[in-house]
Amino acid sequence: MSDSDSVEFASQRLAHALDALEAAAERRREIDRGQDALVTQVHAFGADRARLASELDHAAALSRGLQTTTREVARRVDQAIESIRSVLAEK
Repeated sequence: MSDSDSVEFASQRLAHALDALEAAAERRREIDRGQDALVTQVHAFGADRARLASELDHAAALSRGLQTTTREVARRVDQAIESIRSVLAEK
C-alpha cells in the first residue's frame, strides 16, 4: 500500500468516523428534545393534579355543607309533620 493509498484510506476512515459521530450527536439531540418534552408534560401533569386536588377539596367541602343542610331540612320537615299530626289529633 502506497503512502497516498494509506492517506486515502485514513481519510475515508476519518470521514466515516465523523459521520458516525455526527449521527450519534443528532440522536442525542433528539433524545434531549424528547426528554425536554417529557419534563414539560410532567410539569403540566403536576399543575393539573394540583388544580384537580383543589377542586376536589372544594367539592368535598360543598358536599359536606349540603349533607348538613339536608339533615337540617329533614329534621325541620319531621318537626312540621309531627306538629301537623299533633294538631290533627287534637280535632
